[in-house]
Amino acid sequence: MAKWTPKHEAPEPLEGPVVATITGGTILWFVLFLVQVPFYGWFADRDLTWWVWTCLAGAGLGLIGIWYVRRRDAALKRAAASPPPHGDTA
Repeated sequence: MAKWTPKHEAPEPLEGPVVATITGGTILWFVLFLVQVPFYGWFADRDLTWWVWTCLAGAGLGLIGIWYVRRRDAALKRAAASPPPHGDTA
């Protein structure tokens, strides 16, 4: 089991424009869906319609992701702006 024990500390997570990144990915998935829709017959003939629906699922999950990261960012900002609870010394 010693070979699975980490030898180094994990690095700090990268911070960046999370909402913009998720929004960009969502737009990309939706554009890919729109590009493939006119060729649905071609995909259906080759039993590859899962490509089309995967793009739509990516866009839908991206919308959920946008909602989530916006709420998360707002909660983090509220937590940073509020004073610490009474009796907390940290």
